Amino acid sequence: MSGVLGELDLLGPTAWGEPCGTAVLKHTAEDFQVNEVLDIPLSGAGEHLWLWVEKRGLNTEDAARRIARAAGVPLKAISYAGLKDRQALTRQWFSLHLPGKADPDLAAAEGDDLRILERARHSRKLQRGAHAANGFIIRLTSLQAEREALEQRLQQIAGSGIPNYFGLQRFGFDGGNLHEARHWAERKTLPEQRNRRSRVLSAARSYLFNRVLARRVADGCWNRALPCDLLAFTDSRSFFPAGEAECSDPRLAALDLHPTGPLFGAGELETGGAVRALEQQIQADDAVLVNWLAEAGLEQARRVLRLPIGGLTWHYPATDILQLEFVLPAGCFATVLVRELVRLLPTGSVDTPCEY
Repeated sequence: MSGVLGELDLLGPTAWGEPCGTAVLKHTAEDFQVNEVLDIPLSGAGEHLWLWVEKRGLNTEDAARRIARAAGVPLKAISYAGLKDRQALTRQWFSLHLPGKADPDLAAAEGDDLRILERARHSRKLQRGAHAANGFIIRLTSLQAEREALEQRLQQIAGSGIPNYFGLQRFGFDGGNLHEARHWAERKTLPEQRNRRSRVLSAARSYLFNRVLARRVADGCWNRALPCDLLAFTDSRSFFPAGEAECSDPRLAALDLHPTGPLFGAGELETGGAVRALEQQIQADDAVLVNWLAEAGLEQARRVLRLPIGGLTWHYPATDILQLEFVLPAGCFATVLVRELVRLLPTGSVDTPCEY
């Protein structure tokens, strides 16, 4: 695979049909708001200073560098739970390791694009992936869609969920992260820089998961259990095999329990039957990437194929604006919901499609 990679190359088919219309996303940073949900009570004492930070038009890594410079500490002393979009208004936690040190003056880190909203001491640093979820407020502007069709689609999504694809952001501009992953995989080596290594490994693993999910969406079985599937609850990383009884478990219909797909790595697939055959086919089709992930030390894991949309509500602040509010588990992508609703246009356009 070479050249520019589009949405269907990197994700797959939508579940609920053609887009209901067109709209613009992220005309302003306020049109895409993210609030990290962190269910960790802070003790008020300890050698780690936790910061609740609001960022506008600034990515997480750049914010961490600003905070480190202002605090006079190395970048490795700064921790955060997850990466947030640059072109957005986001609020997330950071922690600073300050053993034996007083709280630093962080005024130099603040500005129009970064504000520190809260500070608290804690005994432990903030770990990657520690946040439970992300809350979203999304405004789709320049909306051109038939209102009744849009309402039906929203009701369908609220009641049945969407395919849990990794979003385009994971793959970089025109799929550049995946191209880079293939470059390293073909040479059977890894980049030395930790962040770069993590980025290309994640892109490859996410792409392979999306390929499995795309096949199941096309076959109409992404949202139901098949015999020999591995099932998991929405917020759980553990899973169990599906027999005949499990395939009719009422918790599947309630969107509490879901079939899963592989995050490839070292070890054997634990699925069976037709599910295993599909996963093995994806494995064989891209053996170079799969083997590279295993050799990099990643272990087999699973991810739910279906994404329930928590607390989804919507309204129309104006006739050409749709505002959505919802909560997603950590590691899930709001843009995947949007693509089930509308085709996105570049800012300022009314007729040219856009990747984001």
